Amino acid sequence: MKMRAARMHGYHQPLRLEEIEVPRFGPTEVLIKVAAAGMCRSDFQLVDGYFEAGFPLSFPITPGHEVAGRVHAVGADVPASSGLAEGTRVVVNPNWGDGRCRQCREGNEQLCADGQLAGFGPPGGFAEYMPVQYRHVIPVPEQDGHTPQTQAPLTDAGLTPYRGMKKLLAAGKLGAGRTVVVNGIGGLGGYGVQYARLLGGGATVVAFARNDDKLAVARENGAHYTVNTRDKTAEQVQNELQDLTGRREVDAVLDCAGAKESLELGFSILAREGALTCVGLIGQSTQVPVFPFVSGEKSFSGSFWGNHNDLTEVLALAGQGLIKHHIIPVDFDDINDNLEALGRGDMVGRAVVVFD
Repeated sequence: MKMRAARMHGYHQPLRLEEIEVPRFGPTEVLIKVAAAGMCRSDFQLVDGYFEAGFPLSFPITPGHEVAGRVHAVGADVPASSGLAEGTRVVVNPNWGDGRCRQCREGNEQLCADGQLAGFGPPGGFAEYMPVQYRHVIPVPEQDGHTPQTQAPLTDAGLTPYRGMKKLLAAGKLGAGRTVVVNGIGGLGGYGVQYARLLGGGATVVAFARNDDKLAVARENGAHYTVNTRDKTAEQVQNELQDLTGRREVDAVLDCAGAKESLELGFSILAREGALTCVGLIGQSTQVPVFPFVSGEKSFSGSFWGNHNDLTEVLALAGQGLIKHHIIPVDFDDINDNLEALGRGDMVGRAVVVFD
């Protein structure tokens, strides 16, 4: 049986839209009929060579790590207790650890040094069918208003800022009388604003972006205030914060861009005992001002993707109608054009390739 797939044959070249054989699947795997696959800026970065050192690839590969669909076939050794049967609606947890290391045993397979990521070597969701080990497949209920188009992005765009915001909560940086900034309102930041409201305990939520259309999304998603940071100095941003919140500093920053400029802005506005958590990966490096961080007992941490439990929590919040989505449907034939738009930062919301 044949299927359509958008495959990567090398760096710095468009994906090839091909017709290939449906992949075989093993006895502990299920074959998923992909209904929707989210498009992430990291898909553009993968093609552009950003991850070349971290993920050595044997081409061709099929990208696409945000996947929702239905079980098409079930391997002979998949236990009935998995709840997976032909026709079951599912999402894919895209982080696949080796199951042996300390991180995996703690449940954080996304941190496994010998793990794999769907679409970064193993077949991903930019294809009509995808084989996945059954333990990485999560059944989702059939609910009105919850479609594969909205469920697929939850596995990264909806998951990654959730874990980052949980870290800020656990560090005691949220709550009444505090200010949290979500910097970078793209695919991740639009969800990040919502988590700041859901987990913030009454904290004032401010969204930063360089695009007024993206800031409009942030306001729709619950931001109390927004600041367009394009071409502004840190002092100018602080002046706006003073006018909006009565304070020039903030207690927590969730950086969803990871660009040098956004991180340095976050460092400059962080209050004493404040914390900045970065979940974005646009840049390669930044500089932390050592004395202000040490003398103010500030903290800077990374947060990568999310684990299985984080994802089930996100899915539960969505199932309860507590998460809004801003989805841009994409035809399979238009994948490359939309990857280029992601690279330019033109997308307002989450692009999703729709098969069904």
